[in-house]
Amino acid sequence: MKFERTQRISEEIKKSITKMLIEGHIKNSVILNTHSLISVVAVEVVRDLKYAYIYISVLGSGKEEIIESFKKSAGFIRREVGKQIKLRYTPELIFLSDDSIKNGVDMINKINEVAKHDEDTQVNENFERDED
Repeated sequence: MKFERTQRISEEIKKSITKMLIEGHIKNSVILNTHSLISVVAVEVVRDLKYAYIYISVLGSGKEEIIESFKKSAGFIRREVGKQIKLRYTPELIFLSDDSIKNGVDMINKINEVAKHDEDTQVNENFERDED
């Protein structure tokens, strides 16, 4: 069971990093100049508040390069998060790749494909019945 305090801190870190992305405060050229959709999907802070695992989803190209850029900018991002969230100790940020958005888009495309196929099959069966 997650502790309420770690959940609140996780959400605050997520808001802070998302705000930095939206406002362009992360001055890494790879992150700034990408045409991919970057989302902070989740943040998990360990119980002792030493580490925070940040799950980043990239919809588009250059996912590995973008995750590496986040890792290189981790010190700067940690310092900025520490300024925004008043904690005695700011957790070390560990950036990880998350494919949940891409998987969701793929699943929607598959569902639409199956629905279209079923619709086409239904139309063909109705057409054949009308001919008889």
